[in-house]
Amino acid sequence: MLSNPQTLPNSNPPAHSISCNGRLVQLDTPKIMGILNMTPDSFSDGGKFNTKKSALKHAEKLLKDGAEILDIGPQSTRPNAEFLTAEEEIKRIGNLISLIKKEFPAALISLDTFYAETVQFGFSEGIDIINDISGGQYDPKMFDTAAETKLPYILMHVNPSYQTMHDKIKFEDITLEVNRYFSEKTKELLEKGVKDIILDPGFGFGKTVDDQMKMIHEVEYLGFGKFPLLIGISRKSFIYKPLGKSPLDINEETQKLHWEVLEQGAKILRVHDAAAAKETVTQFLRKK
Repeated sequence: MLSNPQTLPNSNPPAHSISCNGRLVQLDTPKIMGILNMTPDSFSDGGKFNTKKSALKHAEKLLKDGAEILDIGPQSTRPNAEFLTAEEEIKRIGNLISLIKKEFPAALISLDTFYAETVQFGFSEGIDIINDISGGQYDPKMFDTAAETKLPYILMHVNPSYQTMHDKIKFEDITLEVNRYFSEKTKELLEKGVKDIILDPGFGFGKTVDDQMKMIHEVEYLGFGKFPLLIGISRKSFIYKPLGKSPLDINEETQKLHWEVLEQGAKILRVHDAAAAKETVTQFLRKK
């Protein structure tokens, strides 16, 4: 059970919805996005789910545990990870998307890639959401492709190049910096015709521990409430390193932070452990 967290401001955030391939998804209650890594080199679960059989089994577990969105990641973005081309990503994905769609038709599928070509392939296979960690900065065709698909687009704050994505930068005010970035990027996306935008502050990417904790405490101010917020802090080093723990040993601390961001209006939690996040969301809704 969670300890009694203090009530934070913005307990009645604006309602949001997204259109996923013609399916209207209401975000009036928080959604859980389960992470399905297909990579052999992810920092916490690399190699566990990079076969179709194991990936399908894990997808089933995530959904049973409370995830409504499955985020398929063909490429690790941890520091010093193997770099894949779009062609290699597509080969790694194979027919997994269509298999999951067939087995679990109610599940929403998000594709974690910074390549427009991979998005086009995923769209042909039936994905519902684009999750681009690069904010369109690593592939100049990404925003146009997002507009063509008419899928919801997850916009993450990150450093401007693949080579520098994990370079630690101490910003004068991280909240102002992230909002400046969101303002510029959402304007460009809207002008290109992307209608459904989800904002991701980019925990774990090029930010100091202090700045990431500041973002946690100031989630309510990110994006000015105009767009739904996705928070991805699962197994991130800014939580476990200061505690001297491993990524797999910080569930209690993570759920306390999940509660804090939910109090401030976060709409999607991107997680490895869907069951623990589901318990947190359930308790949160009971307290409201």
